[in-house]
Amino acid sequence: MTTYTQQVSGTTYQFDGLVELMAKATPLRSGDELAGCAAHSDAGRAAAQWALADVSLETFLHDLLVPYETDEVTRLIVDSHDRIAFGQISHLTVGGLRDWLLDAAAREDSVTTLRSVAAGLTPEMVAAVSKIMRNQDLISVARAAEVTSAFRTTVGLPGTLATRLQPNHPTDDPRGIAAATLDGLLLGSGDAVIGINPATDSPHATSDLLYLLDEVRQRFEIPTQSCVLSHVTTTMELIDKGAPVDLVFQSVAGTEGANSGFGVHVSLLREANEAGRSLHRGTVGNNVMYLETGQGSALSAGAHLGVGGKPVDQQTLEARAYAVCRDLEPLLVNTVVGFIGPEYLYDGKQIVRAGLEDHFCGKLLGLPMGVDVCYTNHAEADQDDMDTLLTLLGTAGVAFVIAVPGADDVMLGYQSLSFHDVLYVRQVLGLKPAPEFAAWLDRLGMVDTSGRLRDIDAAGSPLRELTVGR
Repeated sequence: MTTYTQQVSGTTYQFDGLVELMAKATPLRSGDELAGCAAHSDAGRAAAQWALADVSLETFLHDLLVPYETDEVTRLIVDSHDRIAFGQISHLTVGGLRDWLLDAAAREDSVTTLRSVAAGLTPEMVAAVSKIMRNQDLISVARAAEVTSAFRTTVGLPGTLATRLQPNHPTDDPRGIAAATLDGLLLGSGDAVIGINPATDSPHATSDLLYLLDEVRQRFEIPTQSCVLSHVTTTMELIDKGAPVDLVFQSVAGTEGANSGFGVHVSLLREANEAGRSLHRGTVGNNVMYLETGQGSALSAGAHLGVGGKPVDQQTLEARAYAVCRDLEPLLVNTVVGFIGPEYLYDGKQIVRAGLEDHFCGKLLGLPMGVDVCYTNHAEADQDDMDTLLTLLGTAGVAFVIAVPGADDVMLGYQSLSFHDVLYVRQVLGLKPAPEFAAWLDRLGMVDTSGRLRDIDAAGSPLRELTVGR
């Protein structure tokens, strides 16, 4: 095990191994304090970041943070690593990678350059470099790393911001879901997906909701995709029964143990991906997986330990989840950045930083990355913090965000974004919906000649039937 040392202001700091160095270099967050791996002072954190900047990228290929023999996510990362793509940057240190990324982001061919190294980067490498980057660095590079995916709409194109319309209801009442869906559609949301978190994971309830969403989509010829966020095995069962499944959902994490807690493993997810693709329901693409992640999920499952039984920091474990996502070529990936609670991200500052880190790492690894800009009511955060993060992510080129009526999810009991928040950031930053969805809004007369939504109420909308007769 390599010991790293760094002197700051006359004090020498020692870090026993790469696992500890990575953890101590992470910007402060409550989850790492809970796990007992956070730096004890700002000076110690600065020393760790300084030492980490001098670590060669090659080190991450042989000094593994989570053992290869006992963790299938590690095996996936190592076995799928592209040495040819890595060759462009193999001579760099972590600090050198930061400089290289910022230089690449400023070039005219930034999209091609960053895309060419994506398969050569491991999650641990991008997690490491994110730890020594300022917020503006994370934004600059993420904005330059263009990643697109497609099903009935195309997500991730430059100049666009898509949305998941989340019409959750505490009892899965069809009228309540239809009303929330109407609200979102009238305000231009729903181009990434109309996705429901069901109140129950039963196949019967999931099937009813799938048929409800598919009926709405077909009746109004909406170019979008639907998803009911039940467990992947429930969705696979319904695919076999002929239910109208567009996207296959699953929460994933960065260790085998955490994924086992979710009831999944890599081979099952691959099987689900093939099952979804076999339906051929997409019209402009065949990316069928919808995957969610979140910092702290491995720690909350007690599956966060790495080499030598040492805790791995939550941000690195989050980046490792993106290796699972990348393997499945999904339509959508999003981190639910503040959902797990203040035990893992204590306040608005930590949530904002984590959201930028997750978005940066996901896009750099080649994912169509979205963020659920959110917090729980017992966190030291408020909607102003979410406004800040939304604006920063819009600047960084986030593929999509999640929006709910009034920014208050009445089923899951947390605060997210509202449909009006999406209108704000699109207007301020000059962003548009996905092109297929934007054309649909135009056909219905819901936008004016400049592309802005008209002031139209439900009574005068072609969508009014959504709440009539149900």
